[in-house]
Amino acid sequence: MIIGVPKEVKEQENRVGAVPAMVHDLVVGGHRVLVQAGAGVAAGILDAQFTHAGAEIVSTAQEVYGEAQMIVKVKEPLPEEYPLLRPGQILFTFFHFAASRGLTEAMIASGTHCFAYETLTVDGRRPILTPMSEVAGRMSVQVGAFFLEAHQGGRGILIGGVPGVEPANVLILGCGNVGANAAKMAAGLGANVVVMDTDLERLRRLEEIMPPNVTTLASSSYALRERLHTADLIVGAVLVGGARAPTLIRREDLRLMHDDGPVIVDVAIDQGGCVETSRATTHAKPTFVVDGVVHYCVANMPGAVPRTATFALTNATKPYVHVLADLGVTAAARHPVLSTAANILAGQVTHLAVATAFGLDHRLASEVAL
Repeated sequence: MIIGVPKEVKEQENRVGAVPAMVHDLVVGGHRVLVQAGAGVAAGILDAQFTHAGAEIVSTAQEVYGEAQMIVKVKEPLPEEYPLLRPGQILFTFFHFAASRGLTEAMIASGTHCFAYETLTVDGRRPILTPMSEVAGRMSVQVGAFFLEAHQGGRGILIGGVPGVEPANVLILGCGNVGANAAKMAAGLGANVVVMDTDLERLRRLEEIMPPNVTTLASSSYALRERLHTADLIVGAVLVGGARAPTLIRREDLRLMHDDGPVIVDVAIDQGGCVETSRATTHAKPTFVVDGVVHYCVANMPGAVPRTATFALTNATKPYVHVLADLGVTAAARHPVLSTAANILAGQVTHLAVATAFGLDHRLASEVAL
């Protein structure tokens, strides 16, 4: 198979879909790999390193998409990439379809076979989403602490405080991979941390490994509203696999918060956000203010640490890229794990949560003629 690795075009997305080690193994396995010139530079990977591993460097995205049978990316295609796609081509990347009807409809119309990193599931775990959740969770507290500074519009609070002055109050919504990593970072910086979730078993497991400055709390709309009064930093870390994130904080709830620069970092923005006032932002313009609350809603947070994030991501994607390269689209029916990643095949929606989000027809992957 011919595998293509284009340069990402999303604003300030500096990750790349493959690394030399992945390329080497694919080539040894009998596949061709085309890498767009400069695709890995921002992640610290030079074209010469890809070439040494056996890749063929091509100048343009048009060449990559035009020849490759499978595209391996990091982020969903943007409108300028839609015309480059063709029926029967495999696209393996993060999609987050439930957050965008436009993207969903464009991929249906394109006839491409869309396998999504974020829904690939093994024994209830999402091994490709996990490393990016770890990065985003740790970054959420790092950026939250930065935007709490007064010159960034925040309350002017040092997240860990100092002797004689209390630390910041950090509220984390969700204790999955994002939430657990956010709690770890916030606790390490000395903040007062409250983690809320509806899953009591997750809360129990988290409490066993966290220091005394982390409190776990069963989540409810009432309990959440009570905590908004004191929160300096809120991290939105909820996830419903493949579906749109639930809205936990409404516009009117912001009035319960301080009005002098508390910060919300909505990591769930990839799936539409868990705060009603959230809208996707970029690394170039990461924040906006609503009712005195600073919102940070960057939809590709790990893109700010591309070297770490690229190697963490490709460690997880590598085995599944190999299977897709060997089996092609038949992996949707023949490989039980990759079947969970199949979201749209030949214009048919094959992931129930995506179909439900937009009221579209749903087909099982095994029912689609490929």
